[in-house]
Amino acid sequence: MKRAPTADILWLFILTRIALILVTYFAYTLLHGPRPPQYIAPPVSLLATAMSWKRWDAIHYVEIAQFGYRSPFDSAFFPLFPLLISICAHLVGNHGYLLFGMLISNLALLGSLFTLYQLASEALGDQASRRTLLYLCIFPTAFFFFAAYNESLFLLLVTGCFLALRRRRWWLAGLLGMLASLTRSPGILLVLPFLWEAWIARDNLGLLAEPAERSPWRAFLWRALPVVLIPAGTALYCLYCWHLFHSPFSFAAVQYRWSHRTVWPWEGIWKALVELFWLQPVGSLFSVHLVLDLSATLGFIVLAVLGWRRLRFSYTLWMAALLLLYLVEPSINQPDSLISNQRFVLEMFPGFMTLAALACEHRRLHQAITLIFPPLLATLTIIFIMGLWMV
Repeated sequence: MKRAPTADILWLFILTRIALILVTYFAYTLLHGPRPPQYIAPPVSLLATAMSWKRWDAIHYVEIAQFGYRSPFDSAFFPLFPLLISICAHLVGNHGYLLFGMLISNLALLGSLFTLYQLASEALGDQASRRTLLYLCIFPTAFFFFAAYNESLFLLLVTGCFLALRRRRWWLAGLLGMLASLTRSPGILLVLPFLWEAWIARDNLGLLAEPAERSPWRAFLWRALPVVLIPAGTALYCLYCWHLFHSPFSFAAVQYRWSHRTVWPWEGIWKALVELFWLQPVGSLFSVHLVLDLSATLGFIVLAVLGWRRLRFSYTLWMAALLLLYLVEPSINQPDSLISNQRFVLEMFPGFMTLAALACEHRRLHQAITLIFPPLLATLTIIFIMGLWMV
């Protein structure tokens, strides 16, 4: 196992956190509230500045951590992340729910950088792995890793699961997969790469049988056994929803609130294109969101295709499964049918690995990424903390 460059990863993490803190401070100071008289302005509250990150889904996670699941609509937000927030806040007297949510999110990102480095370095080498981490941290919607969202926790558990699979630690991979399925609904899709990795390892010797009795199929079944832990996480949440709301699949049933509907995979993209080029006025709010979500969706579809021969098939399988899930369940009745895809692509770590590999081959691509991503990240961060629509 290649040793991760701990100091470099820590510097990348610290510097990007400082950058987001500075963006928050200046944006909140200059843009928040009514414009004061010239040369007269009250001091800015640091607590109020931090509370500017309590927006959109972060509100739901914090309130679930503080008050529990009070409505069937709350069940759309899976339980592990708010549970961790609640545990931490309880230890200090039920205070600081938002701050603990942000702390967990950032620490999970730091852990993800180490696990992702191991995966990327084994597949692509040191230079590409370093750029994988860089592109992840400066991606235009990477501010969700700073907010009290479950994206970074999910990424940590997913990359940890893949790393355990690469090390052939099947039960650890199953446990991490179960925790991932308790963090976000797509976690159950880890079943697919798990079974693939167990299948391609079937020619190795079995672990319990005598040499004369060992067979590839017996070895496969032994390795595949822990995969049951992954859907078990989803099943546990179903039981919890049944207990609370008398509906084991309430987290799926309430998706109509966000206009999600099952359609053919191309329908969401087609509707987004029609909205962008025919229905929405040029430069309108929806047109900008359509550009962002379409770019993220189509860009990661291209990266999935280009990564087919560069990465292990299990990585491509994971990325394809996520893309298919989000394409067959778009917000088809909203003007932006691909809403939130700019955030969901953060879970597709193989896409960042492929992007890094391409940038190592094409110097100008790396220059373009480092020029375009940070300003977009700063801009979208400001939009988020000001409470404008940026989900």
